[in-house]
Amino acid sequence: MKKTFVALCCLLLGLSMGMSAHAAMVLKLGHYANADHAGNKAAQMFAEGVSKRTNGEIKVEIYPNNELGNPPEVLEQNVLGVIDMSLPTQGQLAKYSKKFGCVMLPFAFDGYDHAYRVLDGPFIAWAGKDLDDAGLIFLSNWEWGFRNLTNSVRPINTPDDVKGLKIRTPPELPNQAAMEALGATVQTIQFSELPMALKQGVVDGQENPVSVIYAFKIYETQKYLAMTGHTYNSMVHVMSKKTWSKLTPEQQKIVKEESKKAGDFMRATLRNAEGDQIKKLEGLGMAVTRPNVALFKAKMGPAYERMKASVGAENLDYFLKIVEQAK
Repeated sequence: MKKTFVALCCLLLGLSMGMSAHAAMVLKLGHYANADHAGNKAAQMFAEGVSKRTNGEIKVEIYPNNELGNPPEVLEQNVLGVIDMSLPTQGQLAKYSKKFGCVMLPFAFDGYDHAYRVLDGPFIAWAGKDLDDAGLIFLSNWEWGFRNLTNSVRPINTPDDVKGLKIRTPPELPNQAAMEALGATVQTIQFSELPMALKQGVVDGQENPVSVIYAFKIYETQKYLAMTGHTYNSMVHVMSKKTWSKLTPEQQKIVKEESKKAGDFMRATLRNAEGDQIKKLEGLGMAVTRPNVALFKAKMGPAYERMKASVGAENLDYFLKIVEQAK
């Protein structure tokens, strides 16, 4: 009798464990921010919130710092459903929707609040279906920031100061076009290879948000920082439609709500930290200039023409319309 009771308990325990294992869903989230960046902290916040609210039914595994591949590779895997979630920029999403390519139009936004009004409202209402057609579900907008220019040669106060500098940009056209319109020689280098390229003098400089310049220690090889704010982009939290279809309506609701909560946290964290990070960069030896950006914007004619050819005149005109309406 005792042996039968023990066997029954073991069977019930095994069934219970099997049911729990079956109920748990593990989702992979890959992104490019390093472990200390606010983007990864937001991802952790998202994972914890989803796990708690689903009572452990969904577990999110986070792979920061390009552990699953470079950003275009991760996004492609996300589209195919190999990776469940990713945090691409609008520039990376432009491969699947030319509308997203409009977002990084040089000097499009007056500031963070202006960008949020556009991207959270009319823009995603206009472009969101393109993601759905590509096999992705839009969850929420996170943050990355306004991109600024650093170099190791000279301070940047006017557009002419950029002429002749070798500048690294990501492969997105808006950044390349903006720098080339200012007279720079552009090289596209994978972000993982950027520190060594700067150290070896392969390029004179690069452009990124203040948070990236600080978190990735760009200041170790760059003497000058110019607060140009020439383009804005953010992480866009997306999920594979294949994964989304496996979630219950309640789980889908939780995932979306926790994504927005994490995105809002990232936005506030980066904005609040930017001023302090600039002071710290100055303390670490960087010379910071704040040039008149109107002079830089006035040089963007060639960049706008290249953007129009890339994303389509109709798309760019509509984007500029909603940008103007959101001012």
